[in-house]
Amino acid sequence: MKIGFCGTMSVGKTTLVNALKDLPEFKDYVSRTERSKYLMEMGIPLNTDSTLKGQLVFAAERVTELMQEKVITDRTIIDVLAFAKLSTSMTDGEKFYLGATIQPLMNEYDILFYVSPEGVEIEDNGVRETDAEYRMAIDKEIKSIIQMYGNKKITTISGTTEKRIEQVKNVIAQYV
Repeated sequence: MKIGFCGTMSVGKTTLVNALKDLPEFKDYVSRTERSKYLMEMGIPLNTDSTLKGQLVFAAERVTELMQEKVITDRTIIDVLAFAKLSTSMTDGEKFYLGATIQPLMNEYDILFYVSPEGVEIEDNGVRETDAEYRMAIDKEIKSIIQMYGNKKITTISGTTEKRIEQVKNVIAQYV
């Protein structure tokens, strides 16, 4: 299966993917976590400063992940769409054409999980944005995209990492 986790920054998606990859149920899966620090060091603008070129890099990573038969990833096409939408460096035309190009790929995920920011404090890892308003704006945009496309395969998860793992396992059990 192709399993993706979407959600705003600093909600525990990477932590969750790293915990899942160590479980026997996911031993045959490729796990991917976003490489924001690496990309930032390459000079790719992030967050509100993200450009079309930067979002194309993020989109290319998501598309590459979708080429795997069994993958678990901490970012999805939905995240790319949300961050592009809130970019102050991209034109409306760039946002539209990027979205029109990558939005159909959302259907390639077998299961998508929306990771709620509820009860999760923002951590400063030196890369991610720590502005609470921007974090919530991204979250709102992600929820809007989910609602707009009405994807029935999206499950909201929340709680501790352990609770999220159980929620994920329960949903996946329905598909196996």
